[in-house]
Amino acid sequence: MNGAQDLGGMQGFGPIHPEEDVSLFHADWERRVLAITLAMGATGKWNIDMSRAARESLPPAQYLASSYYEIWFRGLERLLLSTGLVTAEEIEAGELKGATSPVPRVLMADQVNAALLRGSPADRPATVGARFKVGDIVRTHQMHPLTHTRLPRYCRGKRGRIIAEHGAHVFPDTNAIGLGEQAQWLYTVRFDAVELWGTDTTAASVCVDCWEPYLDYPNAEPD
Repeated sequence: MNGAQDLGGMQGFGPIHPEEDVSLFHADWERRVLAITLAMGATGKWNIDMSRAARESLPPAQYLASSYYEIWFRGLERLLLSTGLVTAEEIEAGELKGATSPVPRVLMADQVNAALLRGSPADRPATVGARFKVGDIVRTHQMHPLTHTRLPRYCRGKRGRIIAEHGAHVFPDTNAIGLGEQAQWLYTVRFDAVELWGTDTTAASVCVDCWEPYLDYPNAEPD
């Protein structure tokens, strides 16, 4: 999705001013949003890619005007509504009023530390051999999907060189829309900055992790 979250390489937003306050949270409600998001993610009603897709599908004006945890909160609202765990009226009222869709798992307080330490590994056994190898010159697809993708706009349709291969990992593009993990080979591709931005750049190169379906050989037919 070409949403407001895909800001790489875009101009006109002004300089970045690092905050002097480097606290993880700037208000108590931010702690609660993170805790609720983690707890609800553990129910199994959605996966991490669905969660990212919910946040990136916010209207651009709302997304750009929201803080980090405001975006998380609005994305969580969308997930709760889409899975039937709450109704719009219940969100407006701030309380549950009737029966809700059951959840398969509940994260208990004494399980939190172990769950966070375990994480959610996305590597999976490969079912087919890798199409590319380190050193190959590749070209990314020129694509504009209406759903979630991890291929940034600024490197679509660009040539780069594979500098690392990471095995097979969950493919976010299918996992985010309920089509399963469909594990794909994952590579790090190095793009010369001139290839991405033209000669008007002070950068040298950019490295992007790209799943195999994003890539082709440069002499392949254009997308």
